[in-house]
Amino acid sequence: MTGVGLCLPQLGPHVTVEVVAEFARRADALGYSGLWVQDHFMYPLAPERGYGAKDVLPPDQYKSVWAPTETLAFVAGITENVALGTSILVAGNHWPVPLAQRLATIDQMSRGRLIVGLGVGWSPEEHVAAGTDVTERGRRMDDFVPTMLACWGPDPVSHESEFFSVPESCVNPKPFGGRRPKLLSGMWSAQGLERTARWFDAWNPAGLPVGKVQKMVASMDAKRPAGRHGLEVYYRSFVQAPNGPAPADGDNMSALVADAVAVREAGFADLCLEHNFWSGIRSPEDWLAIPDRFLPVLEAARG
Repeated sequence: MTGVGLCLPQLGPHVTVEVVAEFARRADALGYSGLWVQDHFMYPLAPERGYGAKDVLPPDQYKSVWAPTETLAFVAGITENVALGTSILVAGNHWPVPLAQRLATIDQMSRGRLIVGLGVGWSPEEHVAAGTDVTERGRRMDDFVPTMLACWGPDPVSHESEFFSVPESCVNPKPFGGRRPKLLSGMWSAQGLERTARWFDAWNPAGLPVGKVQKMVASMDAKRPAGRHGLEVYYRSFVQAPNGPAPADGDNMSALVADAVAVREAGFADLCLEHNFWSGIRSPEDWLAIPDRFLPVLEAARG
């Protein structure tokens, strides 16, 4: 059965701990499949490159972003069933050994509900602030994933590669139940799709027709290592695109329901409902109304 996930209250000026808690509990109670966070930690005022198009600043919602792993750790303790996922963490914002420990801790706290989404990112300024080089982000990702996987494997852990060196050590906790979290790719380039086929369990496309996604996944599946199952798809659908116009019908419900039907018929694992950039969020109460408001999308995905 295809699930529908929601983005946790994380971006913008109306996020409070009370909003996060009530939103998460309500989504869990209603049967949503996942709660998702993303990863930015600063808003450059004069960025070197535009967001999505030349000379366009990132959406205003990015001026305040709650930290993703800390937010998921909090939500892990107040929910029971819903998956907790990153869509996505920017590898250049992190170092794989401490990130592996933080993620394994969340997986333990949630008793195995974590999904780890990773991508290479786009902001030169964030990479500089994190102490990484944006021009090396692809090659660094090629080292990042196996380093993190090594940390989740048996102790003692040791790893040597171009970017990372882990002297023989114990790295704990390990993920819950003796198996690693599902890895979700947020990469799009030709090289990124190659990495997705090689290392990841699922793909997180957005803004593409369902039919095109199916063809791209079939191409990646043909390149999978022997013995690996086909890639699952967590399809991202926008209530309102970043920096885009407000939906003519207020909440884009008809298009989202149509996406849910198409995703279900395609056999995708999940529809990730992206509402962070929706101009309809003007207050904490608007955040809290989202789980009930978008129930028609959940029902359409269930069929």
